Amino acid sequence: MAEWLRRAIAYEIYPQSFSDSGADGIGDLQGIIDRLDYLAWLGVDLLWLNPCFASPMRDAGYDVSDYLRIAPRYGSNSDLVNLVDAARGRGIRVLLDLVAGHTSDQHPWFARAANDLSADPRHDRYIFTGPAQPRPPGPQWVASPGQRPGWYLPNFFPFQPALNFGYARPNVAEPWRQPVDAHGPRVNRAALIEVMAQWLGCGVAGFRVDLASTLVKDDPGWRETAGLWREIRGWLDAAFPDAVLMAEWNSPAVAVPAGFHADFYLAVGSEHRSLFDNGGGMGREESAGPDTGVNAGRTSPGACYFSAEGNGSPEPFLGAWRSDVAAIGDAGLIAMFSSDHDFARPVCGDRSAEQAGPVFAFLLTWPTLPGIHCGDEIGMRFVPGLPDVEGSEIWPGWNRAGSRTPMQWDDGPNAGFSSAPASSLYLPIDPDPARPTVAAQRAEEQSLLHQVRRLIKLRKELPALRTGGPVQVLNSGYPLVYLRDGTALVVINPRREPASFLLPFAHQPGQLDTLLASGVAVAGGEVIAQGFGYGVFRL
Repeated sequence: MAEWLRRAIAYEIYPQSFSDSGADGIGDLQGIIDRLDYLAWLGVDLLWLNPCFASPMRDAGYDVSDYLRIAPRYGSNSDLVNLVDAARGRGIRVLLDLVAGHTSDQHPWFARAANDLSADPRHDRYIFTGPAQPRPPGPQWVASPGQRPGWYLPNFFPFQPALNFGYARPNVAEPWRQPVDAHGPRVNRAALIEVMAQWLGCGVAGFRVDLASTLVKDDPGWRETAGLWREIRGWLDAAFPDAVLMAEWNSPAVAVPAGFHADFYLAVGSEHRSLFDNGGGMGREESAGPDTGVNAGRTSPGACYFSAEGNGSPEPFLGAWRSDVAAIGDAGLIAMFSSDHDFARPVCGDRSAEQAGPVFAFLLTWPTLPGIHCGDEIGMRFVPGLPDVEGSEIWPGWNRAGSRTPMQWDDGPNAGFSSAPASSLYLPIDPDPARPTVAAQRAEEQSLLHQVRRLIKLRKELPALRTGGPVQVLNSGYPLVYLRDGTALVVINPRREPASFLLPFAHQPGQLDTLLASGVAVAGGEVIAQGFGYGVFRL
């Protein structure tokens, strides 16, 4: 385990809508450089950039056409090096998003494969049926767009052909199922390492791996997929021992033994949704999402715990978390973000920015590796009803554009994103005239932004709040009360009504030091939490 990762506070940047230095309505790498002082002031020290490689942008960069070149809209390879160097000077590391399981159908690899009339399976980098094969069952297969006859298998959208890492199980009726050690899968493994080596050589700290569980097909229990990632982890440990791999897998008990330093709890999983899904974002339709391995079979847990009504329970989350911690031990970490580019922000539906305070108090005091999706720290609201933008709409009812609106830096009709609002990808932004901005919240000490900054500072200063440290839940109702490392008492009340709890241990007056509190006090052994209150105390 890279020890620096245990101390990290992560921050997700959606490049095209974070900061626009060129006034063309699209964010860029220089814009991120321009905002590094803000990020350092906030206290984050690990940036996760969504894909910034060359791409037709039909899926906002997750359809890669050249892994070794930065998309011109964002800048150049040199601009990325400048960003990494400038961030390092402020104590901030940079993770890139590695799209490992598929490319764009505009990638030169795919163009060659789709026009290979020989259809020699020894050279397949993608999964094509044979020329005489009928279309296989299932809706996902797509007709070859080139001279090569047959069908290819995509990994997500139809224009994202799956890279061939082989199948775990053969099937004589499907001769395109190559074993994992066939020529095409071995070439693709080598290519992954080549891509990683280039960017690690430029100074990046590692990668967040998109759809990490999907590489080897028909792989019950992900046995062969795990073997692939362990092989890559072995190379990484030898060549770049301080670098990290974080998985989009949504199963730490599988991903960490597979070689990842950390795995994400995704907002689509019941362990996350039981806490935060109030049904006011993209709707509950996303629970039936594509069977990609990260969200297959997930269902909505019902009422969420972080609701004003106070009719939810954290027990689904606690059960999943305890099970995963028992499975991975000290071998890796579990990461949990405030939201991300695919799912609704904390401030959505009937949840206000005032209610986001307890959300961040929980995220920044729980043992998971904490992360912030850009804009959540100022209470940016999920904006429903936007048009499809660069593949943001997966199907009606699940449009991700509402979590990708421009970062609201300053006041003004375009929130300071650029001086060319008509060309911005993600207009209209939040139509609320009282929408929060960074500038306004930095000037207000009681703003959500300052609350988040104080929580980050406390987590860094107080060893008991470290990622992966012990936790003892004293009350899983309202308020949520837990001890970190036996020395830090945390109280979270996400409901509108006050809540109280009698501590199960005796303490003398003056033995509880208030480290940070908003609407929470401890008197005579009783915790009294006002609506939407939270507090951290030292025993």
